[in-house]
Amino acid sequence: MTYDGSHEADVIVVGAGPAGSAAAHYLATLGRDVIVLEKSTFPRDKVCGDGLTPGAVRELLLMGMDLDPADGWMRNKGLRVVGGGHTIMLPWPETPTYPNYGMAKARQSLDLALITHAQASGATLIENAMATAPIQLPSGRIIGVQARIKSDEYPRGRTVEFRAPVVIDAGGVSARIATAVGITKRDDRPLGVAVRTYFRTPLHDDEWMESQLELWDGPRGKSNLLPGYGWIFPLGDGTANVGLGSVSSTARATRLDYKAIFRAWMQNAPASWQFTPDNQVGPLRSAALPMAYNRTPHYRQGLMLVGDAGGMVSPFNGEGITYALKAGRIAAEVIHLALARTSAYGTEKTLRTYPREMATAHGGYFALGRSFVKLIEHPEIMRICTRYGLTRPTLMRFVHKLLSDGYEHRGGDAMDRLIAALTRIVPTS
Repeated sequence: MTYDGSHEADVIVVGAGPAGSAAAHYLATLGRDVIVLEKSTFPRDKVCGDGLTPGAVRELLLMGMDLDPADGWMRNKGLRVVGGGHTIMLPWPETPTYPNYGMAKARQSLDLALITHAQASGATLIENAMATAPIQLPSGRIIGVQARIKSDEYPRGRTVEFRAPVVIDAGGVSARIATAVGITKRDDRPLGVAVRTYFRTPLHDDEWMESQLELWDGPRGKSNLLPGYGWIFPLGDGTANVGLGSVSSTARATRLDYKAIFRAWMQNAPASWQFTPDNQVGPLRSAALPMAYNRTPHYRQGLMLVGDAGGMVSPFNGEGITYALKAGRIAAEVIHLALARTSAYGTEKTLRTYPREMATAHGGYFALGRSFVKLIEHPEIMRICTRYGLTRPTLMRFVHKLLSDGYEHRGGDAMDRLIAALTRIVPTS
């Protein structure tokens, strides 16, 4: 929807990534007046693996997105896992809840498709609009944001106030609005770091995403094992997203030269991949991955957090798009019901259910992931798991369901029920 100059809405969304766009889409579909403030202009890039698990695909389907392969939506069958001298193929699980395929799409085009879909639903997008500060009542309640908007008329920007009963911070890991009101990061939550770039490669149309559990700086077994894990996600457009990551069980990032590790890995990559400097497309970029609800509470006095702003990244695999899209959907439902109440008390009481909804959705799963990270951050444990675990098909099917969040949360087979039971009994505090 074209911006008409209005500075008031039912909801202000700060950030037009997957979480913000999903929230805007659902709110607009429900008839709410929603303004999305995006600091950049589209298309714009973001550091990401570009992989979409079946959980993410499910959320996209629920939004009514057209996932036509002709438009760059690359389908894949599952995950090829390489490590410990083994290569195994793990198809996406067959479940009633999720599609049996994943997808890959570069974030530059994914985010554009999502915000375009939200606009078609009735949301208003304002680009080059950097939200700089919350607008608060003396009580502390947030009733809007100040934003610096750049335009041809104001190349240095002008400050505009946008007001709404509810503000959604979907501004990514920086969470500028949440930070401004004192909702800070938790130091007892895992933090991941990822670096990635793109290569032209004949692997671009491979139907399997690949995960490299061991990164060597030379021939395997005759060189040094590098820290972290790598991935190759074919995009079907002549390129693949290639990157590596690592995770720490606390908010302290590991002091590693990830770019040097990546270069060492690429120098010893198989020639058939053609991951050469001449085939590299774009620079090698890095980003922090805020995991396991590392910023809470997810709602306070008119401000709601979704996506990376609320630390909604899985500690198991560093994937955040599924949880961003789902949080946008849940946030929209809660806000719509809250604004339908006939009293301020009723509205606030409903808005306060959002943290409980998010805790129910993923709190136990993320808590289990924190325990997982504490184990795998020790190289010797990871090496043993890789060497002896990959040769056991039943175990690997279980691990695949667990790490990809591809299990049935209610019912399902014995593996599904076991994972669900573990997420219920693990301490979440």
